[in-house]
Amino acid sequence: MTQRVLVVDDDQTVSDVIRRYLENDGFQVSLAADGEAALAAVQRQAPHLVVLDLMLPRVNGLQVCRELRARPDGVPIIMLTARGDESDRILGLQLGADDYLTKPFSPRELVLRVRSVLRRAGSEPPPERPETLTDGELVVQPASRTARLGGTELALTLREFDLLVHLLRHPSQVFGRAELLEQVWGWNFGDHSTVTVHVRRLREKIEANPADPRRIVTVWGVGYRYEPTRA
Repeated sequence: MTQRVLVVDDDQTVSDVIRRYLENDGFQVSLAADGEAALAAVQRQAPHLVVLDLMLPRVNGLQVCRELRARPDGVPIIMLTARGDESDRILGLQLGADDYLTKPFSPRELVLRVRSVLRRAGSEPPPERPETLTDGELVVQPASRTARLGGTELALTLREFDLLVHLLRHPSQVFGRAELLEQVWGWNFGDHSTVTVHVRRLREKIEANPADPRRIVTVWGVGYRYEPTRA
């Protein structure tokens, strides 16, 4: 099945370049020039992924990201930000964007990021015997991409879920942020603050007191460790 990508950018030149590279890689691409048009396009036919510029007329990219994250289908989002707009980038990640690129960027890299995010969103076949990861009241099933805490399903973004699974599979093992970028995001370069933001968001969803985390523990000067709960 051909995968659909919605590209949202008010710069026609940028949109055309992205469309050409994605179509050459086999994707079906549609364009929207503002946030209002993007939301209407998603409503008409949900894409498999959205490439979303944050600086948009009418409805800005952050509001589009917020509204997309309120949808039950959890469409993956790759943000495009201007270099230096760190606060907007971090806010976008906090709202649930799965990846980001800063302008100017390589169109070939964007295609690779799109492939990576879609692969992690569920195109890989599930294992023959479904795996269940359990830590006290926290139960995670990677094959169905569901996570429950005390019986209540958690609303996790794509990257939050992948990060949680990775940590649960390696209890008590310390990971640096660069290691997590490579092993969870598939990047061998990138802004380490991406990991910091996702760890903070994940703590808010699985910790009884995110300000005093007991599951995802900070190892100062090194990174993070998942500490299983004690009976």
